[in-house]
Amino acid sequence: MSDFHAVCRAAELVEDELGPIDVWVNNAMTSVFAPFEAITMEEFTRAIEVNLLGFVHGTRTALDVMATRDRGAIVQVGSALAYRGIPLQSAYCTAKHGIVGFTEAVRTELLHQKRGIDITMVHMPAMNTPQFDWVRSRLPRRAQPVPPIYQPEVGARAVVYAANHPKRRAYYVGLSTTLTVLGNKVIPGLLDRYLARTGFDSQQTDEDENQSRPDNLTNSVSGPFGARGRFDRKAHECSPWSAVTRVLRR
Repeated sequence: MSDFHAVCRAAELVEDELGPIDVWVNNAMTSVFAPFEAITMEEFTRAIEVNLLGFVHGTRTALDVMATRDRGAIVQVGSALAYRGIPLQSAYCTAKHGIVGFTEAVRTELLHQKRGIDITMVHMPAMNTPQFDWVRSRLPRRAQPVPPIYQPEVGARAVVYAANHPKRRAYYVGLSTTLTVLGNKVIPGLLDRYLARTGFDSQQTDEDENQSRPDNLTNSVSGPFGARGRFDRKAHECSPWSAVTRVLRR
């Protein structure tokens, strides 16, 4: 996703083999879990290339292939961290904040041009995915998302719903996401101090980190869906958009 021409070639292959692309979902992710001063500039740049420019490349490619038909939906998988920066994830938060500004700009252009292509965002809460086994980490203990942790099926249903209903500018999945966005509007300074006290421990388990394990910052990582089973398998399905859960269960 960090290589624009590679993304273009992938889109051409998909259209040649499977037919016209009607829905494009941007969800590329890699990162470095560490205090900002412990991240090299090469690592930070790489995270931005994948997490932010990957979305830019995907969006441009999607618009190019959808232009002749003037129809389609682009879904940007965002995060509660697109609105609230937290410690140990400076690179990731930078990219997610950037995705919001980029998507808002493109959305207004499409509206101005009265195009038949829609773009929307789906902002996720903490998810039980393999990313915490795959990202580069310099933490003493194994990384984890900030609880409450939702199962990936919750996020998947929200993306499918957004793809079918792309007129809304953004969806917020989970009560924790909604409270994070609202809280940062009302009490951002208080959240700064709260996260300074709790944000380091809440993002680490009691297990020691394996500093020699492979990561996906510069190479792909294959293997079992490692994180599923580390956390409680109970799906946390609360959502401010109750229609998302109701409709997608049908």
